[in-house]
Formats: sequence, C-alpha cells, structure tokens
Amino acid sequence: MKWIFVACFLISNSLFSQKIIWKENVKLKWSNFKSNINNQRGSNVVAYTNCGWVYSYVKSSNPKTPVKITIETVFNEDKSWKDVKKINDYILLHEQKHFDVAELFSRKLRKEIAEKIKTSSDFDKYFKDIYNRVLKSYQDFQRAYDAETQNGIVEEKQSEYNRIIAEELDNLKSYKAS
Repeated sequence: MKWIFVACFLISNSLFSQKIIWKENVKLKWSNFKSNINNQRGSNVVAYTNCGWVYSYVKSSNPKTPVKITIETVFNEDKSWKDVKKINDYILLHEQKHFDVAELFSRKLRKEIAEKIKTSSDFDKYFKDIYNRVLKSYQDFQRAYDAETQNGIVEEKQSEYNRIIAEELDNLKSYKAS
C-alpha cells in the first residue's frame, strides 16, 4: 500500500517560522507579532495578522481506502507585525478576531470534508473544489471584516462582527480540531 503525506500551507510559510495553533483558551499577545516589516505599506496600519490554516492528508492509491485529512489553524508570528507606538488592547482584539475567523473557516472546511470526503477517490474528486471555495469565502470575509470595521475603528461594526464570529464558532463547535 502506498501512503502519501502532503502538507500544504494556506499562507506562504518558511520551514522554521514560529506558529501558534488556534486554541479556544489561548489568546494572542502583542509579543506574538514578531515581524519588523509592515507588509501592508500604509502609514495608518497599526498591525497585521498573518494567519490561515495548514492541512495534511494521508491517502492510499486504492480509491476505496479511507482518507485522513487534518486541518490546523495557525498564526504566523514571524509574518505578523505591529506598530509599537500605536497598539492598544482594542486593536489586539480586532487582530484576535482575524485569527478566530481563520478558525471559523477551518471548521467550515472540516465540516464539508466530513460530509463529502470518505475515501481516496472522494478526495481526488472533491477536495480541490471544496478547498478553493472555502478559501475564497475566507478571503472575502476577512476583506469585508476589515472594510466594514475600518480595521476595528468603527466600534459598532466591530461589536457586530465579534458577535457573528462567536456565534458561528459556537455553531460549528463540533468541527473543532481534535
């Protein structure tokens, strides 16, 4: 039986970068933002969160064999930046929500995979389309989140997103990483 191990990184990632795996009881701290480079190139940018998910799978060349897919939500410390002159706890909460959104979409991905992919054949047929659709939704949500909250400045919109994100995470709690 031929086993294939593959890891794919949602966001470009060097082999030795420091990552934080999303956990409900672990919150980001400003000390986790270790990049010295503001890759957003804006003087009004206070912080940038580089997060997403990592997936791996084990499958056989036998199309009827079960496939195992693992998805972890990650925060990349070495690619996340902050302006130490402008940071505060409110902005840190906004950045934490970016990480929480990554977990939310990891759960959506896990849910679709659990519903549609059981075998190596299913993986070959469906994974790429499911992944690309969830990835696009994730990217669209992150853009809308920043646009509508104006990067956390509009407190009413930020509160609304905080509620939406928390509710959706709760609705998909059965798809937390094990």
